[in-house]
Amino acid sequence: MLDAKMPEAWRVLRIQSELVDGIERLITLKGAVTVFGSARFPEEAAEYQQAVRLGELLASEGVPVMTGGGPGIMEASNRGAFTQCGASIGLNIELPFEQVPNAYLDINLNFRYFFVRKFMFVKHAVGFIAMPGGYGTMDELFEALTLVQTQKVRHFPIVLVGKRYWAGLVDWMVNTVLERGCIDAGDLDLFTLVDTVEEAAEIIIEHIRNGDA
Repeated sequence: MLDAKMPEAWRVLRIQSELVDGIERLITLKGAVTVFGSARFPEEAAEYQQAVRLGELLASEGVPVMTGGGPGIMEASNRGAFTQCGASIGLNIELPFEQVPNAYLDINLNFRYFFVRKFMFVKHAVGFIAMPGGYGTMDELFEALTLVQTQKVRHFPIVLVGKRYWAGLVDWMVNTVLERGCIDAGDLDLFTLVDTVEEAAEIIIEHIRNGDA
């Protein structure tokens, strides 16, 4: 019986190792903004260029930029921060389809477990920005909303960039989720919908300047 349980015991140690390594590597990081978005946008896409601009705006104010460390929106946000000599952090994840770390990272951490990676995203965050994205972006977005809603973390801005992209989701939340009583009206105030990265950056920067971070 002892031998049969050993693989699970080793898994716990591996999880602990990821936690300790992540905490130690990021111990000096203060007040990062976590940016999420699709890995599938190529460099010529408008969303990619907007994310580069977002990284530039945040880094120019001394705000560290943290992403999932991969391509697309993640690469673009890191790239913008990196070119401004700002702190650029990537928290990569092992996937069945290989996600290669992008070339614009000051700190690159690799994780096997999603929940350890999510903990690191939240631990150092003073704000979340969600660019257009797929399942992964939705997962991180609702994770952040749930943590703030349940007061498991200190309240911080959660900003959705791209009114046209997010309009259908927001309409569903208002007209179905809220209408059926599955959330309260105040829960809709936990996020802000904007059209430009300039608006998103200003919300985060104002939050920091006001000492709310």
